[in-house]
Amino acid sequence: MSFSLNILEFEKLLELVSRHAQTPMGGALVKELRPKTNNSDLERELSAISETILLNEEKQVVWSFSGLQDPADAIAILRIRNTSLEPNLLLEVSRVANQAIFARSAIQPEKEFVPVLWSLVETIPPSLLATLEKIGRKILPGGEIDDTASPELARLRREINAQRSRLTRSLESVMRNSGDAIQDELVTMRNDRFVIPVKSDFRGKVGGVAHGFSSSGQTVFIEPLEAIEANNELQNLKGKEEREIARILFDLTEELREQLPAIEAAVDAVGKLDLIKAKVEFARKFNAVVPEISDDGTLELIDARHPLLEENLRTAKTEEVGEKESVGVEGKNPRSAIRDPQSDGPRSEVVPSSLTLTADRSVMIISGANAGGKTVVLKTAGLLSLMAISGLPVPAKEARVPFYRSILADIGDHQSLSANLSTFSSHMSNIADMMRECVPPSLVLLDEAGTGTDPEEGSALGVAIVDHFRQKQAQVIASTHYRGLKMYAANDPNVINASVEFDERTLQPTYKLLIGLAGASSGIEIAGRFGILPEVIDAARQNLDISAQQAEEYLAKLQTETRRAEDLRIALEEEREATAMKYAGLEVEAAKKEKARQKEFERKLAETLDSFERQSKAFIQSIEDKALRNKLEKERSARKAELNRAILAKLNDTETRRHAGTTKSEPGAIATGFLGGQRSDTDPVSRTHGASASDDSAFRDPHSAIPTVGSRVITTFGTTGTIEKLDKDTAEVLVGNMRLRQKLSDLRPAADRADRHRQTETRGSVSSKPSSATLQKPVDPADASAELNLIGRTTAEAEYELDRFIDEAYMASLPRIRIIHGYGTGALKNFVHHTLKNHELIKSYTFASSNEGGNGATIAELKL
Repeated sequence: MSFSLNILEFEKLLELVSRHAQTPMGGALVKELRPKTNNSDLERELSAISETILLNEEKQVVWSFSGLQDPADAIAILRIRNTSLEPNLLLEVSRVANQAIFARSAIQPEKEFVPVLWSLVETIPPSLLATLEKIGRKILPGGEIDDTASPELARLRREINAQRSRLTRSLESVMRNSGDAIQDELVTMRNDRFVIPVKSDFRGKVGGVAHGFSSSGQTVFIEPLEAIEANNELQNLKGKEEREIARILFDLTEELREQLPAIEAAVDAVGKLDLIKAKVEFARKFNAVVPEISDDGTLELIDARHPLLEENLRTAKTEEVGEKESVGVEGKNPRSAIRDPQSDGPRSEVVPSSLTLTADRSVMIISGANAGGKTVVLKTAGLLSLMAISGLPVPAKEARVPFYRSILADIGDHQSLSANLSTFSSHMSNIADMMRECVPPSLVLLDEAGTGTDPEEGSALGVAIVDHFRQKQAQVIASTHYRGLKMYAANDPNVINASVEFDERTLQPTYKLLIGLAGASSGIEIAGRFGILPEVIDAARQNLDISAQQAEEYLAKLQTETRRAEDLRIALEEEREATAMKYAGLEVEAAKKEKARQKEFERKLAETLDSFERQSKAFIQSIEDKALRNKLEKERSARKAELNRAILAKLNDTETRRHAGTTKSEPGAIATGFLGGQRSDTDPVSRTHGASASDDSAFRDPHSAIPTVGSRVITTFGTTGTIEKLDKDTAEVLVGNMRLRQKLSDLRPAADRADRHRQTETRGSVSSKPSSATLQKPVDPADASAELNLIGRTTAEAEYELDRFIDEAYMASLPRIRIIHGYGTGALKNFVHHTLKNHELIKSYTFASSNEGGNGATIAELKL
């Protein structure tokens, strides 16, 4: 396996990624990244990135390792027997291990979703925490040993403090007794012993041991004879304290040494987790994605950006133009690929590129203007491919990369005076090495293949080199100015022709990669832009071969037309989106208005019905004849039920037609049809739901059958009855035991019994709303069912079915009905019994007999 890491600036990329590492271990692991040799290892590292993003964004699980040091020295000491760690090294190990255990505890609850991350921390034993807590109790954050580290240490420090206090008081007494001989009444220390400052002139007045002079020589520091024994005792106690501290540190070191495998696992886990976190932070900063490793050899980069170039442009935003050189741009002019075509300053952002290479179409030839970004495309494809197979996220919208075994590049000028290599020979030497090292699957990047020699020979050589790598099943991206390579791409359907765009209006490159189109070099225009004298430019145009000039002009014109077509497509797409948004807004507004009208209509309708019910009740109560009053009460209840069903049918019909876009009814028209008993011929909702236009106009058609006494008809309420009497344009219709007066224009012929039987739905329908067939079903004693099956329904669904069933049974004069509700939880049974108990048409009810369903069904008797 061979990779052009230096040419593609992979080390600089790793340096950029390592800035996001928080620990020395993580930073070192970033810089050690190289293309993987095992596909499973690569998939594992990419999965770790995806899992970390999942934990961060969806589970809000994060970890941070700031402030940690590399405990490598401490671990090396732990491997040596009978050695002891200093407090600061013990703390370093403890902090790293503590962070590892914290990360383990954070990952463990989500281990099913993040198996790769869990495998990194799974081997860290929780028992390590007890040792770390002991270190935390005995060593303070600053590295001092706590007084409570052991009883002996606590005792010794108490004695040291007491001895120091006694010694200080003794020396203060000496100073008071010495009068003017004392320079400052301040007990100080010299050579780790307590002394007093004495004036040099009174040195003989205070007996004791001199421990030196001040810098001015005016003061001598004397340890009085009275303090010598006390100082000796203090030194003895300090020696015991140091030995006790050494014993404590050794014991703690031994405990860590016993946990050495766990410590090493913790340090390794922290380093790897920090590496993964650095990758994730890099992905966030550069809007990168986790690449997919393709199995079919497809290289696909959508909106890919060169990360080094992008970082350089970000830095340039805050610096003066020209202060720093760009990184990762074309070798001839590093700045040229990042200059803004509309200004003299640098671009503020990278222009992304998209490209696709497959096993069948594995070669791309890129042509176009000098300094137009051809080399940037090559470097972007190469570096992002290296990043992908090294387990790094890539700055792109989408990325699919094969598991390359070699990525080889010939980019830039490799001439060397010391090696006696010219530009051409250095290119040929490098390409020869690439031919020997190329192992498929591979990606080969050639910047201006065949350059540096005679154009005709260079063009032929470039075609041969590209075709050689193609025959070796390598994917090739080559930039060129040679017409031969452009023709090679144009004549072979399996070779992709591409170019970098050049704006003829501004004479500036746009850095956009155009697929399927060769580009003109525009060398003369570029030369003029870089300051070549106008007379030189004019002379060059005159010397240009006519055929070459025509070819260049044709390519430039083709690019211009392609750009205009693309601009037009974008403009049309934007206009289409704006129009769609406008109409969507109109639809939303219309829906709001329609909903408001519907709500207002329903309110007014409810008020009208309530008023009608109150007035009808008052009128019936005023009738003295009890039999007549009961009969009218029954008829009122029946008409109320019929009216409710008709209203529901009309509303359903209106809603269905509105959604189907075939009508746009007005609520006022619906109200007129219901409450006034009259309908307009043009009323779109005056027909019963489900009836055809031909049915509706059956009696108005002069060629249709004339209704006669005995004809079966459908009334405006959706019920079926028989015409008993005709009076000009009015008919008296018998519906059940009720007689209705209806206009002939409002009646429709009813289907025969066989048709009605086909239209009739079973009572066990699972729909909670009446279908059109149910609404049109004639309430006839011969058709009425004495049984209702509610099993499987909710109470909300059963409410409407039960109410409708009782009304129709009453209209059909059925004395007895059976309601099947099943056993279940008893909720449906209780609801049925509650409804029957409070229903004005129910006389009594009881559970069915054992042969009729037992407690799973209820028998009810109606008031007739």
